[in-house]
Amino acid sequence: GKRTAKKKIGDTMLGKEWYDLVAPANFTTRHCGKTLVNKSKGTFSGPENIKGRVFQHNLADLMGKSDDDVHKCRNVTLKAEDVQGRNVLTNFHGMCLTTDGLRSLLSKWGTLIEGAV
Repeated sequence: GKRTAKKKIGDTMLGKEWYDLVAPANFTTRHCGKTLVNKSKGTFSGPENIKGRVFQHNLADLMGKSDDDVHKCRNVTLKAEDVQGRNVLTNFHGMCLTTDGLRSLLSKWGTLIEGAV
């Protein structure tokens, strides 16, 4: 019969590199996470592949030790703009409410009041 060549299965994490996420200066917690990217090889550049990625974080985690209930129900999206060494510099991209924070604002059997401003 025919012999089929077996594909070599190696550790996929050997070809990856970790980068630290750095939040903008207006947040109290600057280091907010890590991201993974393939190592640079040939014409492929790992740091260039990170640019444009969007990361989502909780606002309470970025604001540090504040006890405000306002921060815990908001998610902030940060976009990767530049890579310096192993640090990925991010910029503010957007903000939205978490689903549980949104549902706490709505009450069941409540009357909808529409208003034009």
